[in-house]
Amino acid sequence: MIDLFVIGGGINGCGIARDAAGRGLRVELAEMNDLASATSSASTKLFHGGLRYLEYWEVRLVREALIERETLLKAMPHISWPMRFVLPYHKDMRFEGDTPTSKLLGFVMPWMKGRRPSWLVRLGLFLYDNLGGREILEGTKSVDLDTSVEGAPLQDRFHKAYEYSDCWIEDSRLVVLNARDAEARGARIDVRTKVMSAQQVDGHWSITLENTDTGAQRIVTAKMLVNAGGPWVENVIRNTARINTTEGVRLVRGSHIVTRKLYDHDKCYFFQGEDGRIIFTIPYETDFTLIGTTDADHADVSQAPECTPEERDYLLEFASNYLKAPVTTEDIVWTYSGVRPLYNDGASSATAATRDYVLKVDTSAGAPMLNVFGGKITTYRRLAETALEKIAPYFDGLPDRWTAGVPLPGGDFPVRGVEDLKARLSAQYGFLSPRWCARLIKAYGTDAFVMLGDANSAADLGQDFGSDLYEREVNWLVEKEFARTAQDIVWRRSKLGLRMTVQEIDALDKWLAEQIATQSAQAPVARAQGE
Repeated sequence: MIDLFVIGGGINGCGIARDAAGRGLRVELAEMNDLASATSSASTKLFHGGLRYLEYWEVRLVREALIERETLLKAMPHISWPMRFVLPYHKDMRFEGDTPTSKLLGFVMPWMKGRRPSWLVRLGLFLYDNLGGREILEGTKSVDLDTSVEGAPLQDRFHKAYEYSDCWIEDSRLVVLNARDAEARGARIDVRTKVMSAQQVDGHWSITLENTDTGAQRIVTAKMLVNAGGPWVENVIRNTARINTTEGVRLVRGSHIVTRKLYDHDKCYFFQGEDGRIIFTIPYETDFTLIGTTDADHADVSQAPECTPEERDYLLEFASNYLKAPVTTEDIVWTYSGVRPLYNDGASSATAATRDYVLKVDTSAGAPMLNVFGGKITTYRRLAETALEKIAPYFDGLPDRWTAGVPLPGGDFPVRGVEDLKARLSAQYGFLSPRWCARLIKAYGTDAFVMLGDANSAADLGQDFGSDLYEREVNWLVEKEFARTAQDIVWRRSKLGLRMTVQEIDALDKWLAEQIATQSAQAPVARAQGE
């Protein structure tokens, strides 16, 4: 019997599994698809406090997230780094109508007619700078758009902006590295493993699992169940564990578009619309720009989220209202969409629904079950700590929190040490191009040296799949990072799908299928010889 069985291989499930395994619990996690295959690979890819959440008076959430930014930066400087955000100001900026702040100002300053005054923006940024404390990130400053490089891509009607700090995060790699660390600390990570049922038997959970590749089933018993199913959390409660509940999630779709590179500098823009919403334009993968996100209710969890033509056009028009050169459908190279499983707090709109997390322990079936509602990627580590506080009463002598300051795999170097690490890798492996070297450091950190090993040339790395992806790296991703298909590798372990051809991706997929089939055929023989 294990202690904790976690359903869901997104950031919350993997974060909880890592924390729990590090405290000595026997942990197993099941994900029915690939790790980070849903919401956790479809975010806007930011560690941020959530500047706009201040208008909803979610001060605790914003403060926690602001504190976490630097804690996380120190633990993963390879996959996360500081970014500067430019917020152009103009007099027509408006509130989203349902915010508490807009309602208050509408009462005391009705002549503003829903406009967001500049003093309020400055106040919000002052709070943003000071609520969480800062050691690494720069504070806010004003920018003259008429004379600065930041103003060059913008329309001439914008003259002033505020510049503040947040952080980038490689979201799907964050999930995988948490899973890797959980496994290293004793957890079992099962990908492509569906939880068919979970039922209470004599005070514990009996969980039936099915391998979605082979159809093989097995049963695991656990003292406690953690439901981190993300968009499927309600389905797990009602249909998998068969528990009646009044708790639920509000599914909100966030869509993004990736375009050709729209400007030359490395800063992001925070654009505010006349409808009260905001979007970001973010430098992405060197040669592209990421634009997002939308907020739209998503009715059916079984329907894969896609960026609709209406959402695409909304983002294009929004960005074009700020940029000198209009952004068109011809500029788009990729779109993606994810479903945020927000706690259903009865908000009147998707935008107004809380981004805070809610954790509830249910013992109505006899054995305890922790249900995870909501959450945002920035606060995943604190969510995991809070989850362990909920779990602790069911396990005597559970050690205290430990994850703050402990690096993820490959992140054992200083926050400002990326360039030094690139220089070391380039010196040791002279065959790496600057772009290739940078990609490896930003994906693997110090593990890049371990992966490349004794290679003296690219030929030593095996088959070339295109875009500097070689057999040795693919084997690393399969053996250490739970990858099984080309989609796992080119869209979640990396974003090489933006550069590789369809033919190259198909060839990679075929090669992986052959390798995994060979390994599966050899496994029974190896077990028999071992016996």
